[in-house]
Amino acid sequence: MAVFDEVKATFWGEGTYGVQPPLTDAAVLDAEGQLGVRLPASLLEILRVQNGGPVADAWNAFPTDEPTSWSENHVPLDALMGIGRHEGRLSLLDSAYLIEEWGLPPALVLLSGDGHSWVALDYRRCGARGEPSVTWFDADDRTELPLATDFATFVGRLTSDSSFGLQQRTDTDQRVL
Repeated sequence: MAVFDEVKATFWGEGTYGVQPPLTDAAVLDAEGQLGVRLPASLLEILRVQNGGPVADAWNAFPTDEPTSWSENHVPLDALMGIGRHEGRLSLLDSAYLIEEWGLPPALVLLSGDGHSWVALDYRRCGARGEPSVTWFDADDRTELPLATDFATFVGRLTSDSSFGLQQRTDTDQRVL
């Protein structure tokens, strides 16, 4: 497993799509107010390096022990949303709208996804001020899969999708939402 600080140092990929302006303390306070949650310190550490955007190929997948609609053995993380409202780019601040649009459970902050599936901070058990777990949600199949107990652990287990080969799935046997 990669150490959080090692991943953080090389987390971001090439390109500017989805990158928000540099993160400020005021933007964090505003975001936490709008989202109604305390964001994990480890997430904010990564967003202070770069405020959203493409994830480096070395860290663009999270291994799973259970199959998902995406793959037999991992979920993607090709981008991470930042905090802000820049040029119509999606951000963590769009979570409420996207949760309603895709019929996802409440008490989430969406980190990455394409509408059909999402990686999210899950505040359902810990409450708004607790340390959220990280969960995979498939909006089409209405399934979910817990990934990590917290964001730092999630980041520490990231790896390259190239290490999995081509093993995408078309069916699923996950837990129902």
